Amino acid sequence: MKNEEYYKNHIATIEDFPKKGIMFRDVTKTLEDAEAFHNCIDDMVELASQYDFNKIICADARGFIFGSPIAYKMNKALVVSRKPNKLPRPGHSYAYSLEYGENMMIIPKDSIKEGDRCLIIDDLLATGGSALAMKELVKMSKGIPVAAIFYIELPDLKGRETLKKGFDIPIHSLVKYEGE
Repeated sequence: MKNEEYYKNHIATIEDFPKKGIMFRDVTKTLEDAEAFHNCIDDMVELASQYDFNKIICADARGFIFGSPIAYKMNKALVVSRKPNKLPRPGHSYAYSLEYGENMMIIPKDSIKEGDRCLIIDDLLATGGSALAMKELVKMSKGIPVAAIFYIELPDLKGRETLKKGFDIPIHSLVKYEGE
């Protein structure tokens, strides 16, 4: 596994985006470097390998960037958790708050079956709203959330505490930005 400093060198920080006071951690710098992106996916796969699961659930839209190659490399099914008005099939929905607004996640009702073991993947754990939404969507579908893996975590925003509500799962991240 690469160390945290390696990844921080491949993440851009944009101040006051999308609004004043937000320090946006931009993963596109990682994606633009083939070796860094490859290492990131390999390290997330290594973390995922310790769990027994058959599906990955990832968040619209940056979560797709990480969840898709991990699902491919591990030969797992992929469930995409979308924002409103993006899915044509009937779905389960869950509303949540994030650090600069509110949103909703939706998955097709038949995408997770009873007993499916699901790994949550996303680019960023901030307040934990979207990750909690995915966990709750798995539970609504009678699936079992087994763990969550993120590229970046912002511990000061208490996302771990939010995600652990109601049903504690292991949480991993490759990079943490604390006290910034």
